[in-house]
Amino acid sequence: MIELGHDAFELLVIDELDLLPDEMVDGLDNLIFVTEDRPEDGSLDLLGLYEGVALTERGNYGFGELPDRIILFREPLLAVCADLDELKDQIHVTLVHEIAHFYGIDDEQLHELGWS
Repeated sequence: MIELGHDAFELLVIDELDLLPDEMVDGLDNLIFVTEDRPEDGSLDLLGLYEGVALTERGNYGFGELPDRIILFREPLLAVCADLDELKDQIHVTLVHEIAHFYGIDDEQLHELGWS
């Protein structure tokens, strides 16, 4: 497992966000990105999580809504990566996966597209 503190991990996530294509991130509205050490259950099984209402399921969504969240979990991501390059790649894949959920793409579709 790689050792990387919270601040350094957060900077890696920001760097990977900046590398995502404009057409993927331009439509992100009322969404925040958060890093946490582990999921609430303490497991190392979950790398990321989208919390919110996907664009395809929004009805009267508008002003005053709390932002949706995409959470990347530091310790699980570190646990599955052998080195820094692999960690960057996995952060990228996790971001794409969770952003896809924001756009209403489910796990089955992501698997078909090679992103799960």
